[in-house]
Formats: sequence, C-alpha cells, structure tokens
Amino acid sequence: MVILPSVYFGSTEYWTALVQGGNDVVIDLGENYIKRSERNRTSIMTSGGVMQLSVQLDHANRPRQPMRSMRVDYSKRWQHQHLVAMESAYRSSPYYDYYADRFEGLFTKHWDYLIDLNMATLEGVCSILKLPVPRISEQYIVATEQDIDLRDKKRGSTFVAEPYIQVFSDRVPFAENLSIFDLVMCEGRDAIDVLSHCQL
Repeated sequence: MVILPSVYFGSTEYWTALVQGGNDVVIDLGENYIKRSERNRTSIMTSGGVMQLSVQLDHANRPRQPMRSMRVDYSKRWQHQHLVAMESAYRSSPYYDYYADRFEGLFTKHWDYLIDLNMATLEGVCSILKLPVPRISEQYIVATEQDIDLRDKKRGSTFVAEPYIQVFSDRVPFAENLSIFDLVMCEGRDAIDVLSHCQL
C-alpha cells in the first residue's frame, strides 16, 4: 500500500507514488498536521530559482493538531501572492493556456479548511492527468514495513526524478522535486510518462 498525506498540489515525488501505486494508494485524512511540509506548501520554478509558496494557517504552531481541524488564515493575501507568482512563472510555459483556468478558482474561492483546498488541488490534477481520485481514509492508517509511507519525511528519500524541460531551463538548473503544477504546465498530460519513469 502507498500511504500519502493530504497536500497542497504535491511534489513530483508525491505524484510518482500516486501514479506508480495504482489502486493501492490511500490518502490519510486522519493524521496530524506537520509543520513545514507539503501539507500547506509547494515549490515552483521562477526566473530567480525555486520559490516556496505556503498557505497561511490559523494556529499552525500548536502541536498535534488533526489535519481535519487546520483552518486557512486570510489575514495575509497568500492567495493573491500564489496566483501572481504562478502566472509570472508559467505564463510562457507550453500548457499554461490549456490548464491555468482550471486552477484559478483555487485562488479566488474562500476555503475554511486546508483539507478542502488540498482535495480541490488533488481533484484538479487528477482530472487533467485522467487519473482516478485515490481512496481516502478518515482514520489514521498504521503503516507496515511493506508499505510506502510518504507522511513522514524524516524517513529520508531515495527519489530520483526523470528530467524534463522546465520553463527557465536556459538559465536555471533542473530542479528535481517541484510542485506537480510545474510538471503539468511544462508537460501537460505527458506528465504521466515523466512520473512513470521516476524512481521511488
């Protein structure tokens, strides 16, 4: 089984596990929130290099909070910042005109809970890539040694990316584990082929 957390877009490694895991993938909504993780962060490529985007959350520093209880904070204009950053970074990418409008609503809609925003990003990417939405578990899943568990990044990563042409490849070196947003904007539906050649 492949056990994944709920994430904001998700990295290439995350989507490699989702694609290669097939019908054995489950997303754990019963876990606790982990700070400084993909649960509310994603990385994109800009002309100046990799930029990290974070969804602002209420009381994110409290320990052992269930993912289900994490509320989105609108005291800062994070949605506007993310939209502007993604537009400026990817408007010259091959697939921006095809797919940008599918994500625009993410940055204009009011989301009460992080988990609902994350599910919307998951469903949006699955729709583009013609993938079924993975199974969801409302209860915490106890992993076995045979499972691939991406909830705990402390475990270390053996991920090896399949290179593809990124937007600013003429001036910035290839970054191997960016947001799925980067891969979709650069490769469109061929992102599936890239993900199938990555190594976990």
